[in-house]
Amino acid sequence: MRDTLEQLWLLIIRTYIRIGFFFYFKKIEVVKQAEIPKNKAVLFLANHQNALLDALLIATTCGRFSYFLTRAAVFKKPWVSKLLHTLRMLPVYRIRDGWSNLTQNNSIFNTCTDLLHEKEAVAIFPEGSHNLNRTVRPLSKGFTRIITETLERYPETDLHLVPIGFNFQRAEGFPDQVSIYYGTSFSVKDITITDKNQLIQHLKTRVHDDITGLTSHIPSDGYESTLKKLEAMGADFTDPVAVNRCMANDFSDCHFKKARGPLPPLLLKLFDLLFICNMIVPYVIWKWMIKPKIVEIEFRSTFRFALAITLGPLWLLLFCYIVFSVFGWGVTMMYFVMALTLSLIRVKA
Repeated sequence: MRDTLEQLWLLIIRTYIRIGFFFYFKKIEVVKQAEIPKNKAVLFLANHQNALLDALLIATTCGRFSYFLTRAAVFKKPWVSKLLHTLRMLPVYRIRDGWSNLTQNNSIFNTCTDLLHEKEAVAIFPEGSHNLNRTVRPLSKGFTRIITETLERYPETDLHLVPIGFNFQRAEGFPDQVSIYYGTSFSVKDITITDKNQLIQHLKTRVHDDITGLTSHIPSDGYESTLKKLEAMGADFTDPVAVNRCMANDFSDCHFKKARGPLPPLLLKLFDLLFICNMIVPYVIWKWMIKPKIVEIEFRSTFRFALAITLGPLWLLLFCYIVFSVFGWGVTMMYFVMALTLSLIRVKA
């Protein structure tokens, strides 16, 4: 009964977040190079650019009710911690969280091995931190520890690894576009390396290479100049195949899909103004109360989205109530449809 209620809760939350994403992102493209295993242990391994949005995008597109390893700093407030645990998020401690807290990771990793033994899905960001740069950074060894400990405790586990590449067009902006590329899964059992250290190095290299191929990956050397060239060419960063091919051919074979022509600038400004007027209270709270307090730019979209799916609907319902009190159902329904249409035009145009 408890498992049923938990899955119902997760299904409701996942559905609500999907609706929120529809009104938040201009476009979400999901590319699955192969079918994701359904009844086997799965470890999702993704690059990490956009804070909590990365985890939510996996949760709403992977087809599994996954557990997520999440930075411990966001669990500080008791009510937030309880909420995140109901969403299957598990805290992971880093050196910046204090040396004394690192030992708490032992129980978290044990939990992950137990979950994988039970054929659950676990998602981890092996880079160890988030960064808006379009570069897949060196991977930490945390994910290899989960793999090796799982096989040591439960050697019969058929553990599958699924690499994921996130590609945001403008991660800190709104509205944005994103593509999520799910790579072909592979079973750790198929790897014949017996030496543990060699296995760890092999896994780090293979997963890094796989994620790099699924991502618009700009090498660290000459990053800024390469990025400027791609931006000047109107690169579609949500198409990692085209971007990586362009760089591999020294910018001589660059073919990017041209974005659908937007509305005339004057009309876009008019819709922007109407949208802001309609959502004036959430807009003011975001613009002058929340946004200035965000220290890490990687969290900007996360907080904006959180505000959009919480205060946004509440404000809309309150305004609908006011309209209903004055004008009745007919005008209220017209206003409601107009407000949703205006939001969609603002995001999708």
